[in-house]
Amino acid sequence: MIDKNAKLNKKVFEADIEQKPTRDGYGKGLVEAGKKNPNIVVLCADLTESTRSEAFKKEFPGRFVEVGVAEQNMASVASGMAAMGKVPFISSYAVFSPGRNLEQIRTTIAYNNRHVIIAGAHTGVSVGPDGATHQAIEDIAIMRVMPEMDVIVPCDAIESQKATAAAARLKGPVYLRFAREKTPVFTTDETPFKIGRAEIFWDSGKKPDVAIIACGPLLHNAILAAAELEKEGIKARVLNNHTVKPMDEKTIIQAARDAGALVTVEEHQINGGMGSAVAEIITRNFSVPIEFIGVANRFGESGEPNELLEHFGMGVKHIKKAAEKAIKRK
Repeated sequence: MIDKNAKLNKKVFEADIEQKPTRDGYGKGLVEAGKKNPNIVVLCADLTESTRSEAFKKEFPGRFVEVGVAEQNMASVASGMAAMGKVPFISSYAVFSPGRNLEQIRTTIAYNNRHVIIAGAHTGVSVGPDGATHQAIEDIAIMRVMPEMDVIVPCDAIESQKATAAAARLKGPVYLRFAREKTPVFTTDETPFKIGRAEIFWDSGKKPDVAIIACGPLLHNAILAAAELEKEGIKARVLNNHTVKPMDEKTIIQAARDAGALVTVEEHQINGGMGSAVAEIITRNFSVPIEFIGVANRFGESGEPNELLEHFGMGVKHIKKAAEKAIKRK
């Protein structure tokens, strides 16, 4: 059963559920935040339409800066603007930012603890035919180990809008992760969201057989897998773990204690990603069997988004098998 407090889209299991890219929520969130705070500025590296920064550009043209194909410069300029009291958002494909400009993010933004929000678009293998060179599947790992950096991975377009607006109110550097492909919009305006707090989106009872911890659009697959598991008599709890850093340790540990087995789900390398962060928490506090869903130490490939998710073992059936395996290891 779906947890009532989650207030999810009633069509969460239906084929005609609305689909939008999570980056759409970024564009709306920028405008929302910009209306509330005149110090917010947006910089983009020649990908204004692709990153959805164009919405802010149209609303506030005097607060938008097109830096061109110069991601390193964009990060350094944003750091300087933050030092002068502005709240800069910088956006590009994640393979370029934080990929190409990692040193500038580290030295000019994170080291100085500047409040700059880095928006990485077109993440995961579901970028599709663009292939490995444009499929950022290492970005969570490199950003979560960065001192001072918060890391947020919204699950759909509505949560992306909430996360973008919330990031503007934080202190220090923030990384927001968005996808290119249209994915199910399965939350609503009423769905709870707070940075640093994992939300229960599915709960079969106080003592589930397994807890599935997911972030990003693959959270929808996790819910579908939980529903199929329940039909087979296996009780599951699904957590929306959108904040990879700082992670909600209390809720993660409680899930481990209640279920005794975990599965982590992310469209990212298994090594160093959200699942690794969960494992670090569990190892220190309450060790249980964990299975990991993600990309297994390889680069992406060209293909259609849904085909790639299946090819790399991130589909509903793969999550189900991982849950069953984790339960057997208790």
